[in-house]
Amino acid sequence: MNKEMQKLLKAINDKKNEVKSLVKDGKLDKARAAKDELKELQEKFDLLFDLDEEEHEEIEDKVATGAAKTIGGKADKKNLVKAFVNIVKCGFLKREPDEGDVKVYKDALSTDTTKGDDDEMGIGVTVPEDIRTDIIELRRSEDNLEQYVNVEGVTTKSGSRNIEVDADSTPFDNVDEEADFPDMDEPKFKKIMYAIKKKGGILKITAELFEDTAANVMAYINKWIAKKTKATRNAMILKVADEMTKGKEVVISTIDSLKDVFNVGLDPAITTGAMVIANQNGYNYLDKLKDKDGKYILQPNPTQPTQMMLFGKYPIVKVSNRTVKSEPVYSPAFTISGSKLAIDGTTTAIDASATSDVTAWKVVKGKYVVTCKGQEQETTVDAKVSAYKHPVYMGDLKEAITLFDRNVITIDMNDKAAGLWEKDMTGIKVRDRFDVQPVDDGAIIKGNITEVVQG
Repeated sequence: MNKEMQKLLKAINDKKNEVKSLVKDGKLDKARAAKDELKELQEKFDLLFDLDEEEHEEIEDKVATGAAKTIGGKADKKNLVKAFVNIVKCGFLKREPDEGDVKVYKDALSTDTTKGDDDEMGIGVTVPEDIRTDIIELRRSEDNLEQYVNVEGVTTKSGSRNIEVDADSTPFDNVDEEADFPDMDEPKFKKIMYAIKKKGGILKITAELFEDTAANVMAYINKWIAKKTKATRNAMILKVADEMTKGKEVVISTIDSLKDVFNVGLDPAITTGAMVIANQNGYNYLDKLKDKDGKYILQPNPTQPTQMMLFGKYPIVKVSNRTVKSEPVYSPAFTISGSKLAIDGTTTAIDASATSDVTAWKVVKGKYVVTCKGQEQETTVDAKVSAYKHPVYMGDLKEAITLFDRNVITIDMNDKAAGLWEKDMTGIKVRDRFDVQPVDDGAIIKGNITEVVQG
């Protein structure tokens, strides 16, 4: 897919979102007009796609007849996909791959500028850069948190980066005419260490899939890898964000509490690049807030109508509740029924003479587990959720967090593990390599919106 087609694809996705937004707002005439524009964009893309396919086939025919040669031995995308899938299959079948496929694959790896010279790749076939690019494109969506943090490509398993702290707030001194320039304090650098971690999983597929074309096999695998690597990287980014803000969370309950974050909590240098990330529940709460004039505090970006802005300044991104999870809040009421402990009106088998006998409690698999008289005991009482805390991340995540990307994905296959052979299935093991590290604690603030469960 060339750059022009990539731009068209982005325009198509943006136009789809615009149509949905207009329909939601009840602006049906504008939605119809936008839909017509969408059809035109789609037709342009389809025409270019057909031409691109024809050009590929024409080049392949010329190469096959000797009328043309591959430049510098570099394979085109279609041949690379075919060679890569064939090599993966051969690894599964425990046989030597075709020499032509090996040459195409090695030529692709030799032009991979992100590949390091260390040997941590280990078992499996390294995914070439051209194919990794497709995976990255598939991974790009609004709930891909990787795009909002700083990403640095690295070529070694571990290392460090020195980042200057408070560079924006260290001014020059006054200097008189013909006077010597005074020495400044040494800049303060924070050393950020990274150690690439290997993350992986297994995709179970039917043996029949490999009877399909190489392009279809690769498309299926790429889509799965994109979903899983996005989910894994999202989880790591959120884990670091939560660790950075632990114990410093702020309560978001009013418009003023939001203003406190951006006016006081975050440095002005940070707010220039600040944004908001909220899950569906948190976004829904913020989307209903109105100022004293009755205007909603979330307004469309004038230059990008599908994007909403908090206070007209800070882009807000809505991600799935599955990506950023709301935290359930429990408020059990302990009473004494005879000589037994009761929870929310349900008598348990736990002996107790006073509610003060209960020193701790937790929820395990939807049931209360209580520490009473120093002994931890399970109950059959269902834990009722009294409220939910919806997390909201505010600040400049590119200043707060860095993802160190080894830019290496490897895959290999096996049909012997976990009963795959009996089910006529194949397991594709995928490994991704990256690390996520905190950089500037002052660049991110986590807020919690508490929403009481009605009834």
